[in-house]
Amino acid sequence: MTDRNNIELSIVMPCLNEAETLAICITKANNWLQQNHVIGEVVIGDNGSTDGSQKIATDLGARVINVPSKGYGSALMGAIEASYGKYVIMGDSDDSYDFGNLTLFIQELRNGFDLVMGNRFKGGVAKGAMPFLHRYLGNPVLSFIGRLFFGSKARDFHCGLRGFRQDIVSVLNLRTTGMEFASEMVVKATIFNLKITEVATTLSPDGRSRPPHLRTWRDGWRHLRFLLIYSPRWLFLIPGIFLMLLGFILSLLIIQKPFNIIGNIQLDTNTLLYAGAFMIVGFQAFIFGIFTRAYAVQAGFLPQNDQLIKWLDIMSLEKGLIAGLIIFFAGIFGTIHSLTLWNEVHFGRLDYPSILRIVIPSVVAIILGLQTILSSFFISVLGVNKK
Repeated sequence: MTDRNNIELSIVMPCLNEAETLAICITKANNWLQQNHVIGEVVIGDNGSTDGSQKIATDLGARVINVPSKGYGSALMGAIEASYGKYVIMGDSDDSYDFGNLTLFIQELRNGFDLVMGNRFKGGVAKGAMPFLHRYLGNPVLSFIGRLFFGSKARDFHCGLRGFRQDIVSVLNLRTTGMEFASEMVVKATIFNLKITEVATTLSPDGRSRPPHLRTWRDGWRHLRFLLIYSPRWLFLIPGIFLMLLGFILSLLIIQKPFNIIGNIQLDTNTLLYAGAFMIVGFQAFIFGIFTRAYAVQAGFLPQNDQLIKWLDIMSLEKGLIAGLIIFFAGIFGTIHSLTLWNEVHFGRLDYPSILRIVIPSVVAIILGLQTILSSFFISVLGVNKK
């Protein structure tokens, strides 16, 4: 029996009723370990199989870890945490990934990389191995979003065959339980500046006769939702800044008189009202981005951000209160001015386009001022333990 302290590589597979293909996956993995003189083990994270998968695995010398918490991510994490190897290579147990050819993965891990991603588009996708929507829409779009949001260099974000140092799991603090586990690993490894590389791998058709556990739209949405949640910049900050700038520019164009854009198309006070709404919603989105990032750092979801700390130091509670009060009283001043104009006509009928050019910006300023004051208090609470 191999001494657990000498194990270099753990090959991990999630399992939920995989009796049809589990044996061939374990056999391929064991043969590769033996042929390449790698001291290793095969670990199966079983998610409650009822088809005898556990006995198949143990008969072939694999260790079976019973993982009661349901989900692809849960099954993998249970097995990864129980692994003895210095390195881990994980892959699905449906015979779609080639466990008989892991050489490139172990070479790059030995070369010092923390995470080695497989790239199926480099190595080859066999006919019928990947549904059309996954190959030409889901994977390319989600991989592009991952690279855009997080600066990841991975070209195949969702390749299930990947290798990594076992000890990075505690650093990444992986928490998702479903298929989005694959995205979380790449995203967090990128955020924490770990060394990541890609190697070519192949994808074959699923060897099972039953449908796969993956659900295209449900799991695609879970991946997208995760990418958005872990990027407050793209979910809140950038849309918020865009809306504030759009509203501010429109307000400047209309604040004094109607603005003609093309021919007889004229922007007037109705547009000014929408511009004010853009500014309010944009400010809310922007400040939500700050809240989210600060909370994520506090809770350990995201690493410390030097820019955020500097921004919180600069924007102290007192400065936020002063800025908020200035904006608020500017709105009050505009409101008083509008009441004065109304008094001049003995509180009778007003020229609405003219008065709305005062009232709308005043209301917007009052709202933004109060939001700034309240947000300053809330950010101050979030920043109490930032150091």
